[in-house]
Amino acid sequence: MTLDAAEPLAIDPLLDDPGTRIIVCCGSGGVGKTTTAAALGVRAAERGRKVVVLTIDPARRLAQSMGIDSLDNTPRRVKDVEGDGELHAMMLDMKRTFDEIVEAHADPDRAKAILSNPFYQSLSAGFAGTQEYMAMEKLGQLRARDEWDLIVVDTPPSRSALDFLDAPKRLGSFLDGKFIKLLMAPAKMGGRAGMKFLNVGMSMMTGTLGKLLGGPFLHDVQTFVAAMDTMFGGFRTRADATYRLLQAPGTAFLVVAAPERDALREAAYFVERLAADDMPLAGLVLNRVHGSAASRLSAERALAAAESLEEPPDPADPSAENPAENLDDRRIVDQEAGKAGDRGSSDSSPHAVASHAHASNADVSHADAAGEHAGIDPDQVEPVRMDPDQTGPDREDPDQESVERLTAGLLRLHAERMQVLAREQRTRDRFTALHPEVPVAEVAALPGDVHDLAGLRTIGDRLAAGGPPAGAA
Repeated sequence: MTLDAAEPLAIDPLLDDPGTRIIVCCGSGGVGKTTTAAALGVRAAERGRKVVVLTIDPARRLAQSMGIDSLDNTPRRVKDVEGDGELHAMMLDMKRTFDEIVEAHADPDRAKAILSNPFYQSLSAGFAGTQEYMAMEKLGQLRARDEWDLIVVDTPPSRSALDFLDAPKRLGSFLDGKFIKLLMAPAKMGGRAGMKFLNVGMSMMTGTLGKLLGGPFLHDVQTFVAAMDTMFGGFRTRADATYRLLQAPGTAFLVVAAPERDALREAAYFVERLAADDMPLAGLVLNRVHGSAASRLSAERALAAAESLEEPPDPADPSAENPAENLDDRRIVDQEAGKAGDRGSSDSSPHAVASHAHASNADVSHADAAGEHAGIDPDQVEPVRMDPDQTGPDREDPDQESVERLTAGLLRLHAERMQVLAREQRTRDRFTALHPEVPVAEVAALPGDVHDLAGLRTIGDRLAAGGPPAGAA
């Protein structure tokens, strides 16, 4: 089974559907979730929707690409968005979100006591799972305001993309009645017995809480629990409500991955988890897919042709005068980039040589892209320089030799690109064989990073097109 058997993911109908209120971009780290979320937000806004993009990415690439100096816990309007819609963006401030919850659900005196409590400050700043839980809290707040008709969420960068789904349950368990009683018990018992009892429960805490262990710690816990006692039920209630919101028909999950083994393995795992939790999966976004407009020339034939050009000619070989005769009529370059006539001709006139050089250079842009993947900077390659005084009847035409060296280099770069394409194809096929029901949108790799709205529009266009790039079968 090949990727062609997978249903294409229709991005524009998803964005245009007024019933779609939340899109969650999830996946492993480094696969382009932030860029995908931003591109979806830009495209939806320019198609007439009022959108807010919530990112939890600390790299702040989203702000830079949208022309905003900085993002914080307040949605900020993005300028220069075309069309009738609006685009806002924000970056989660985990501690500030926790503070807002306290301020909203406690009277001023109690809120002040909680915010100044050392135990609370450590909990709100670094307890395991707090970031993911606060992302869920912020999502619930944005949805409750009903100010935007589409919310695009870029999930936290973590080793496991499942943390985002598990966070409400984890933090809810942390704040449930049994755990609170465990924290209160040693403070009430006091003395060594109390410390011994506390040590039994410390295995349930993270290293952050362990650093606070000591005499003042018990007092801080007791003060914190007394002040927060009326709020614990609210955390659990809101966590459950947000979890149900993620299961609602108006929510769509997009699993983002790169065409690499580890990323697609994580994507497959997440697809299975979403199905198990009854979460609505829209499809898979496959980023940075490579292609080639000269895919008819295989890696093996390209390498063989390169070796033929690089080897000294054998006088006994009738084709030695023109190694290009070993290739078929299509030769080695993209015919669409420029036709140079019959490159198999033995005409050695200056016009023919110039034609051959022009045809070879027609694929330079394609080879440069392959060279970038191979770690070769075309700008650093020194041109071949020949001394015209060294030419003569006993030496090869320097222009012809230069063209052959360039052609051999391009052939080798093309061979490397085709090997990459083959590896990506095998990886995609494995995912599709496991999950043929998952719609797929492929985004062709760009030569550089996305750093502005124009780049995000390009990504959006490629998302909407959804098909594989040229040469990516």
